[in-house]
Amino acid sequence: MRLRVLPKEQVPDMVRALMADYRVWGPKAKGPQFAFEPLYDPAEMRLDYNISILSPKVALQPPQERIAVFHLDGGFSVEPVLEVEPTVIFGMHTCDLHALELLDRAFSADFPDAHYLERRKQTLIISIECLQPCDEHSFCKSMGTWTADEGYDLHLTDIGDAYTVHVGTEAGEALLAKYAQARPAADADVRRLNEVMSAKWPRFQHRLNFDAAELPSLLATAYDHPIWAELGDRCLSCGSCTNVCPTCYCFNVIDSPDLSLKEAVRLRRWDSCQLDEFARVASGENFREARAARQRHRMFRKGKWLYERFGKLGCVGCGRCIRACLTHINIVDTFNAIHASQHRR
Repeated sequence: MRLRVLPKEQVPDMVRALMADYRVWGPKAKGPQFAFEPLYDPAEMRLDYNISILSPKVALQPPQERIAVFHLDGGFSVEPVLEVEPTVIFGMHTCDLHALELLDRAFSADFPDAHYLERRKQTLIISIECLQPCDEHSFCKSMGTWTADEGYDLHLTDIGDAYTVHVGTEAGEALLAKYAQARPAADADVRRLNEVMSAKWPRFQHRLNFDAAELPSLLATAYDHPIWAELGDRCLSCGSCTNVCPTCYCFNVIDSPDLSLKEAVRLRRWDSCQLDEFARVASGENFREARAARQRHRMFRKGKWLYERFGKLGCVGCGRCIRACLTHINIVDTFNAIHASQHRR
């Protein structure tokens, strides 16, 4: 990969220049927390953030979007809606890069999703290396997502008074040439980068007590494990875990007419497999009525089913679901408990 160096004082100018041609999303402070939102001032961006409340997928798969408008006055017509504009996501962490790769595969399979894929086509990714864990809930090292060598257009690493910039794509090279004044990396920059990365590795600890590659086969033997009943007793079915997950992509579609009944809009909204009504069908039957079954479903998707479907685990170790759970259900503790019980046999 081509390596450049971007002085930190030039980053605001780069963001300001990008904002003239792109909708730029970046991490912004929300009290003590952070959220990815459109930037209106380069000073709003906080590249020193620990973890965002929601992943940057919100720029590509909004919590709610219009997908069609129905005109009912004097006839009937349908107008497809595709709301897309050139976008730069600035400051994405590597765990979210891995999550984005899974979303790319999911939305491209079988019935390609035009809304997601067109946004993805018009989006450039500027990611940043995490040099320390976000907090005690992060387990990205266990999931192999604590660094990345692809999936980005440009990738920044903090080396003190500057960022090294790995150029991942030709589009990234063109973006850097047009909107920033980065210089080629010198030998001293490469040495400093190597020192920074060498200091990074010991800061991250494995939190799974086994290799994550074992998860699909481990869960294959755990369908009837008693832990699901325990989690079901604690779960509030609030959907917080899936709302904050960077790899969850389930949605519902509803039609909402206006008061005149002359027009209606079709909306796509995030949905959650943890909600009671998610698996309720037209006859009134609910084929995943028990909360224990819904918890099992979530864990199996993260550790088994998405891997079997797309070749990539559905958990990237960001820890957002652990932070969000009101009853302290912990995916790491769950997987470790299943592993421990299987190895006691």
